[in-house]
Amino acid sequence: MKVICGLGNPGDRYRFTRHNVGFRVVDLLADRWGHTGEGRLKDGAAVLEVRRPEPAERLLLVKPMRYMNRSGGPLSSAIRQTEIEVERDLLVVSDDIDLPLGRVRLRRSGSAGGHNGLRDIIATFGTNEFSRLRVGVGRAGEVVDHVLATFRPEERELADEMVAVAADAAETWLAEGIDAAMTRFNGVEVE
Repeated sequence: MKVICGLGNPGDRYRFTRHNVGFRVVDLLADRWGHTGEGRLKDGAAVLEVRRPEPAERLLLVKPMRYMNRSGGPLSSAIRQTEIEVERDLLVVSDDIDLPLGRVRLRRSGSAGGHNGLRDIIATFGTNEFSRLRVGVGRAGEVVDHVLATFRPEERELADEMVAVAADAAETWLAEGIDAAMTRFNGVEVE
């Protein structure tokens, strides 16, 4: 089993903010695979179990439904009864202000890089050894105001394309592993 966790903030107010690109990637994957709805709510996380024919496997799509800086607990609860190895079977999708809009970057492990959702997951699991897919949202002005803002009208098409590329990267991670996904998607710039 594999787990893809998209980070974001719950509620309509945040739905299209920069901080919620992780949720958008997970939602797009569910849509591509013919699933609708949020999944079942389990201990603060929306969890959707998916069975994919290619590659044949069961996986969980998880969206922690508490605020960003409290993502670790809901993710931990969502996967508690699975037998996944976090280091091998978990991909966390988050926004990244240090990447320009239109870029994605995958890593096998690493620090939180100033991202409070990743910081909480690292603290909860006691390891930074899990795959992550960072989706560039750029940096402008006050960080909190920037990530909690929606994309400007002239950015929306690029943001949508970037979310689609991030979903492609997640599917490559599923099918071929982190090394293949890093080789194929790191350095690619969506235009």
